[in-house]
Amino acid sequence: MIRIAPVGRALAVLAATSLTLTACGGGGGDTASETSPSSAAPAASSSAPAATKGDGTLTIGTLLPQTGNLAFLGPPEFAGVDLAIKEINEAGGVLGKPVAKIDTDSGDTTTNIASQSVDKLLAQKADAIIGAASSSVSESVVDKITGAGVVQFSPANTSDKFTTLNDQGLYFRTAPPDKLQGRVLGDLIVADGSDTVAIFAMQDSYGTGLADQVQKTVTDGGAEVVERVDYDPKAADFSAEVTKIKSKSPKAIVLIGFEETSKVIQELVKQGLPASKHKWYMVDGNTSNTNYLKMPKGTLKGVKGTIPGAAAPEEFQKKLLEVDKELEDFSYAPESYDAANLIALAAEAAKSDAGADIAAKLAEVSKGGEKCKSFKECVDLLKAGKDIDYDGVSGPVEFNDAGDPAVATIGIYEYGDDNKYGSKAIEYRTGNIAG
Repeated sequence: MIRIAPVGRALAVLAATSLTLTACGGGGGDTASETSPSSAAPAASSSAPAATKGDGTLTIGTLLPQTGNLAFLGPPEFAGVDLAIKEINEAGGVLGKPVAKIDTDSGDTTTNIASQSVDKLLAQKADAIIGAASSSVSESVVDKITGAGVVQFSPANTSDKFTTLNDQGLYFRTAPPDKLQGRVLGDLIVADGSDTVAIFAMQDSYGTGLADQVQKTVTDGGAEVVERVDYDPKAADFSAEVTKIKSKSPKAIVLIGFEETSKVIQELVKQGLPASKHKWYMVDGNTSNTNYLKMPKGTLKGVKGTIPGAAAPEEFQKKLLEVDKELEDFSYAPESYDAANLIALAAEAAKSDAGADIAAKLAEVSKGGEKCKSFKECVDLLKAGKDIDYDGVSGPVEFNDAGDPAVATIGIYEYGDDNKYGSKAIEYRTGNIAG
């Protein structure tokens, strides 16, 4: 079970304090950049044989959105990985050699980009792949990655499907499953005084799973879901769907989707359902500092959104900006940074860069030993023969048997008059996940 305890200002919760888990989906494009010493090789087939041993150089591939419906999440995720690898290599690298990195685009589910990118990464002998951001994209390639004996480590997948995935022990994530976000969001809606709620959710494993949990939590809290619309995110317009919601005149409207939410918002305003009259709530897939800037000032004022993850400390944000000075969003940067550090530490602990060896040590380096908070601090302890417990920027991590974080945090954000939510949550909720 998950027991939620407030961090910072307490949230008034009308439902039970025990929470259970679920979590994010969506992705991006078709360009790829490399910083790997490996030369390009023919694409690997989806039935590539499992790797049995490494070559002595830890090679990390990224499968993150450069294009597509989660492209706004790409820059902070790439920056998180880049910062971690920069610090790892400055500390001497892994197994006495610099970590190599190969960047690729995850695309989204409307393209075959992710599969092509994975073929490229496997052909260039990536030992671990960080990504995808989208749960649906990860679902489409996870068998290909883990079947090749390579670790897949997502900083942003939140679908509950991954908890029971047959992944040969090679899939991990630093983002929590979505049931936690759904419980926190549902409790928030009830605590804000809304007793009639409409849910507008994209139709995929992420959208429907998260909507199910929000609906259950809202209902358990004594409110009524008066309308739920599960929509095709590729639809040309959403006028008919919004009309259904308008007919029920809900006090709260939950928007679960990706970049198409911009079109939904325009239709809500057009049909007389603005955020000034109905409370809007968003989730990690559409809570963005960039997607709504062209809208009239104040369109999103007061809108609340939830994003898994602890606050990105100011010092960490400054370091990220040194890597990418154009960054405006920091979502999932801490989780991406921690993923790269944990992979590197597991390789050091295993004295091997082979995927299966790294996977076997990931839980061990994340809990139960001497606390440490940076790669250098942790690797020095490992070299001194100590057992370590890496506590990351995104939180304690501490993997459970399913490769999920055993402790997770959800931030609650609020938009201002500039249609941005800023970089600091108005509140964080932390949950301990057992079993």
